[in-house]
Amino acid sequence: MRYTVGIDLGSTTTKAVVLGEDGHVLGRGITNSRSNYDAACQVALGEALINTRFALVAGELAAGGVAETERAALVGALERSFRAEQYRAQLAVLDRELRRCLRRSLMRPPALDAALDRILAAMAAEVTALYAAGARRKSDFFRDLAASRYLELAEGEARAQGLPFDQLASLFDKAILDVESSAEAAGRFADHARAALAASGTSETPLAAAVARVESVELEQAGSVGTGYGRARLPFAEGQIRSEILCHGLGAHAMFPSTRTVLDIGGQDTKAIQVDGDGIVTSFQMNDRCAAGCGRYLGYIADEMSLGLHELGPLACASSSPVRINSTCTVFAGAELRERLSLGERREDILAGLHRAIILRAMSLLARSGGVRNELTFTGGVARNPAAVAALGRLVLENYGELVLNISEDSIYTGALGAALFAHRDAVRGRAGSHAA
Repeated sequence: MRYTVGIDLGSTTTKAVVLGEDGHVLGRGITNSRSNYDAACQVALGEALINTRFALVAGELAAGGVAETERAALVGALERSFRAEQYRAQLAVLDRELRRCLRRSLMRPPALDAALDRILAAMAAEVTALYAAGARRKSDFFRDLAASRYLELAEGEARAQGLPFDQLASLFDKAILDVESSAEAAGRFADHARAALAASGTSETPLAAAVARVESVELEQAGSVGTGYGRARLPFAEGQIRSEILCHGLGAHAMFPSTRTVLDIGGQDTKAIQVDGDGIVTSFQMNDRCAAGCGRYLGYIADEMSLGLHELGPLACASSSPVRINSTCTVFAGAELRERLSLGERREDILAGLHRAIILRAMSLLARSGGVRNELTFTGGVARNPAAVAALGRLVLENYGELVLNISEDSIYTGALGAALFAHRDAVRGRAGSHAA
């Protein structure tokens, strides 16, 4: 099976979208961005291809007459079990890399090996519960999940055994870089899927038969296009790079064909884009001088408040009296935040004011790009934040009246989708050219 792929290398996450020969989405993958862009691209693509195989399994079950509700339950259970097996494999590689880093350490208290034994054993014991049906995870990234639990356990070991916490933390920081780049850690679809089926006792079922058929499908890349904040560092030829403005415009149009205005708030920049009926960009404005009012700004605020990034939006939505925030500059945010808290302002009200300030900056960009036309599509990681969405809805209503506001749960993949569509068009033209010749 031939496929095309688009990769969006953002400042915080790298996304990949795989399209089939018919141009429809087969799979999506996402990972943390890192200094090794080759590794980030390969991990995101690997995740998208795994996701593609789950889609193919669902297709096999559908072809076999399995009803949609049952199909979704079967594939969902398989994927949870698959991810648990993958997490165990990643833990095994983390264990190996931690020991390697420890052997290279100049200071090696004898109790450190035993402490690592206990930390990793505790993490391994929690995997089943972590991926149980209905379980809530703070992140889908191995680095985030593992770091949170490892550091918590390491702190306990340091207190109980009198060990240097800084050394335990430093070992993780060194080891995780190799784990993230390891193909062994990510594993192969066939290996984890078989282990998942065996663990769930479903090795002799229609689901297992569907998995076996999908395992044998060869996936052949027919084309690729890269985009994003770090596109100049992508390991792609010049002809395979597209502007993120063009990709977000085309991706938003593909998701919502009536889109005429696109607002993208990512980790490092904000883009206001106007498109025509074919998804072609007609004008745009972009704030790329600093991270003010973007995802990294929110990450900084989360750190200052000792909250998870995912907690900011829901907490802000609980506000009854948002405060007026004077600056969305990351440099001054911490000082103003601490001052507000010292004056007795509620966290909810401060956060509501921060979200409004962020969207006000975005509204200024939208106005300079040509205003807001029906329909407005909100994309990027910040589109997952309910307080940002609510603030945008209110400000658009105040300034432009009632318009359609589109938001997809897959909005973070918009740029990668646009890139994949460019790759698909190039592949189709290439095939047409070869037939003509």
